[in-house]
Amino acid sequence: MTETVTKRDDYPYSHPLRVRYSEIDAQGVVFNAHYLTYFDVALNEYLRELEFDYHAMVAEQQMDFHLIKSSVEYLGPIRFDEVIDIAVRPGRIGRTSLTWELAVFREGEDECLSRGEIIWVCAKIGTHRSHPLPDNLLKRLR
Repeated sequence: MTETVTKRDDYPYSHPLRVRYSEIDAQGVVFNAHYLTYFDVALNEYLRELEFDYHAMVAEQQMDFHLIKSSVEYLGPIRFDEVIDIAVRPGRIGRTSLTWELAVFREGEDECLSRGEIIWVCAKIGTHRSHPLPDNLLKRLR
């Protein structure tokens, strides 16, 4: 992840989510493990927005993504019942891997509350060996 200021406008897509009571901890803020769930939800919604059919990739091409790295930076508190926007953009696109850059903003605000990075490697099912990213995904990301 870069050390620069994270701006909402730098992300092509964001998914809104209202923080549920079950997601907060004893300090009254979102429990740290939920950030990865938020990132996963936003990534899936972004792929849906791109009209990329993940399930078809698995079934027809026998390929899947393996998560090899996830990181979260906690920059500001997020509390119960707040509406947040989980922003997504592709970062580095390699031959077999894809880095996602994510950020969380309070609805209607520009201050970044959290940043994250998710790295996927494409693999042939059953082999656990890397495989080139699918062309139909690459076309949608570019």
